[in-house]
Amino acid sequence: MAETDWAYLDAMTDEEAEANALADPDNPPVTQEQLRAAQRMPQVKVMRRALRLTQEEFAERYQIPLGTLRDWEQGRSVPDQTARAYLRVIAKNPVGTAEALQKSVA
Repeated sequence: MAETDWAYLDAMTDEEAEANALADPDNPPVTQEQLRAAQRMPQVKVMRRALRLTQEEFAERYQIPLGTLRDWEQGRSVPDQTARAYLRVIAKNPVGTAEALQKSVA
């Protein structure tokens, strides 16, 4: 694998860098239509803060391991497909989700 020529990259103008990025066949730009059709992923930290919960409270309420929640919030990992679906359920109905989990434990 070739070394990255950082001096060359640093010397590029923004326009040159954008043109190179747009020309990359392995990473084509997303169209506006694709962007509109994409499912939005609820941001865990935003949801948690909107609910005025600490990480510990959110993790306990929704039965998510605290370390996993921290990794998601800090970008060390991303939720898998099942977790993303669960987060969408929490985002749509946080109270109902918490109540359903409490009833299943009781």
